[in-house]
Amino acid sequence: MNELTIAVTGLNAIDSPGPGVGVIRALRESTDFQARIIGLSYENLEPGIYMHDLVDHSYQVPYPSAGSEVLKARLQYIHEREHIDVLIPNFDTELANYIKISEEIRRWGIHTFLPTSEQLKNLDKLHLLEFGEKHGLQVPRTKVLDHTDQIPRLEDEFGFPLVVKGKYYEAFIARSEAEIYQYYHKITAKWGLPVIIQEFIKGTEIDIAGLGDGRGQVIGAVPMRKLYITDKGKGWAGITLKDERLMDFTRRFIGASKWRSGFELEIMRAEKDDELYLMEINPRFPAWIYTTA
Repeated sequence: MNELTIAVTGLNAIDSPGPGVGVIRALRESTDFQARIIGLSYENLEPGIYMHDLVDHSYQVPYPSAGSEVLKARLQYIHEREHIDVLIPNFDTELANYIKISEEIRRWGIHTFLPTSEQLKNLDKLHLLEFGEKHGLQVPRTKVLDHTDQIPRLEDEFGFPLVVKGKYYEAFIARSEAEIYQYYHKITAKWGLPVIIQEFIKGTEIDIAGLGDGRGQVIGAVPMRKLYITDKGKGWAGITLKDERLMDFTRRFIGASKWRSGFELEIMRAEKDDELYLMEINPRFPAWIYTTA
């Protein structure tokens, strides 16, 4: 059996866990190759680097804010020692840097499977409504905030409840203007501007993990419904679903976006009309990805 050295990020396991450990567990179960795992961590207390049955060696890498050149220099150091075959980044905030250096590290022998910078931008929360309207996918009404002066008008525009989201992570349901201010400041303190306001859709949340080939075809996809969630809204238990309507929705998304990488679609099946609403696209594998293995 061939051995591949695979570098994986996202090894944290806080109240909002990273996908890295789930990705590694899935790789370990492959019958096509034997995986030698290199863990890439941002902090020395990330639990994944101490799971020696999963991670063979680990290295610290610079935070995304350091930029792509600093990241590239660190990867070169690691690659000279470990001879990485494949690299799988698992955080939204780091993807832009890895995309920038993907062609150069490919010349070193490190393979990635990432979208283009344009795809990453077109499918973020700021542009999701535009994408949905262009390609016939239902997306809740959305507004981007860059100042608190915009908050007093939101009740007339959206009504209550509504959803307050960060650009990368976190979402809160606000039921009053006071709660909008509270969540606005909480999100900006952690993730900065802008803040996204989204129409609240009452219904059943469904998540779909998958892989697009970059040419409009789905390599694989698995829908899942969460049965138990934490106070942070993260899935604690769930079941996979066999539903052709969800698979068709996924194929439509991939056909329209030509997405090349792992992804997670967050979908709401509306209680009022059974419509499928695309709430969010996460441009990487979700933390529950091991469920699909």
